[in-house]
Amino acid sequence: MATKTTEEMMAELESSIKPYKKDYHTYSHLPATGRKKETIIGELEALKAAEESKWKNGLVSGAVYHGAQDHIDFLNEVYALTSQTNPLHTDVWPSITKFEAEVISMTANMMSAEKVNDVEDADDEVCGALSSGGTESILLAMKTYRDWAREMKGIRNPEMIVPSTAHAAFDKASQYFNIKMKRIPVDENFKADIEKTRDAITPNTIVIVGSTPSFPHGVIDPIEALSELAREEDIGFHTDACLGGFILPWAEKLGYEVPLFDFRLPGVTSISVDTHKYGYAAKGSSIILYRNPELRRYQFYTTTDWPGGLYLSPTFAGSRSGALSAAAWAAMLSIGEEGYLANTKKILEAAAVIKDGIRDIPELYLLGDALWDIAFSSKDLNIYKVMDYMGEKKWSLNGLQNPAAVHICLTLRHAQEGLPEKFITDLKSAVESTINNPGKAVDGAGRLYGMSANIPIKGVVDAFLKRFLDLLFKL
Repeated sequence: MATKTTEEMMAELESSIKPYKKDYHTYSHLPATGRKKETIIGELEALKAAEESKWKNGLVSGAVYHGAQDHIDFLNEVYALTSQTNPLHTDVWPSITKFEAEVISMTANMMSAEKVNDVEDADDEVCGALSSGGTESILLAMKTYRDWAREMKGIRNPEMIVPSTAHAAFDKASQYFNIKMKRIPVDENFKADIEKTRDAITPNTIVIVGSTPSFPHGVIDPIEALSELAREEDIGFHTDACLGGFILPWAEKLGYEVPLFDFRLPGVTSISVDTHKYGYAAKGSSIILYRNPELRRYQFYTTTDWPGGLYLSPTFAGSRSGALSAAAWAAMLSIGEEGYLANTKKILEAAAVIKDGIRDIPELYLLGDALWDIAFSSKDLNIYKVMDYMGEKKWSLNGLQNPAAVHICLTLRHAQEGLPEKFITDLKSAVESTINNPGKAVDGAGRLYGMSANIPIKGVVDAFLKRFLDLLFKL
């Protein structure tokens, strides 16, 4: 069967990501006369209805972490009440300062800040800031370590040590801030290799990174050992708990085996935690925590000689939505410890059903020992074909590479009654269809991952991805 050309693939992608071109008007210029507001609202409602069905029934990996209508309505009400606020103007909206300080404190105490702050004669006092998401939290932390190392150690050619499974945001930070990134391989259990991390440390190392868990395989790195390496060498250590920060503390309380990863470890100097994932806040909020205010100050931006006056901002943004901070505050208060415990229990119980079901399928195997972010592959089948068959069943899963695999990141949407069992039923059907149709071409997302794995010149794949990004902004 002939391989599709790049142009043919781009045309198919354009069709899939621009599905409304035939049914809705495309605006390249401002309308001469403004449209009626009720007409615009009607169009938005129609688009919402078309897209809501894709995730409401729990068939999407990650993406929507709560999704119950009463919770959505509550956050929308909070957002409406605070939609005009901007924390850049602290004199006009001090309420947002209150909300943010409390969200940071509540999150910090989930990360065992009290155990650090209560130590007598200690210099540490866990603190933090709100950001727009996990990527910004990670970028802020890496920028902070770069500037800290420059001032305190005179390091001009900074390096960071990052497991190969760490989030792509660390690579983005490397590119943005000119920090050399040393990628450390993971072991057979997909955990960061401790000895190879030790060997990678040089006088220019400014920070070591570990994930709790990693996004691809849901595996928790050996944070205790890695952070101790960093402490011995007077290097920063960052725990990326963007995915697990609002799950692992409650899993530990529920009796699950959770290794130490937070500020109870003396070598941990910063942690990123996403409120907009399992904190169940609105999209666009995350927390970056530091072991002490002295370190956090390297994150801040200030200027004293601008003609516009004194200017300062804690994160990359200047003006930003105070409504997102208010929504994070409201979500955390409304759910409380009991709610987070109950939600975590539901998710982990659903995960147990799915992991057991995958183990019962001879052609598949699990990667690593994940709690709820579950990766699986096959030694006998093209796993991307299995993913495509699952797509035909309306499941939206994540393709992985190096090695080829698929994962499903479970949320409250997947804890709906009967849904874990449906996943296994559909997965068995997908495996059977793959076995019975060996000649069927890999299609959809699976083809993209297969292409990436089989093209040795990664610059070709990189160029393809940039063309895909161009498509997003094409009318």
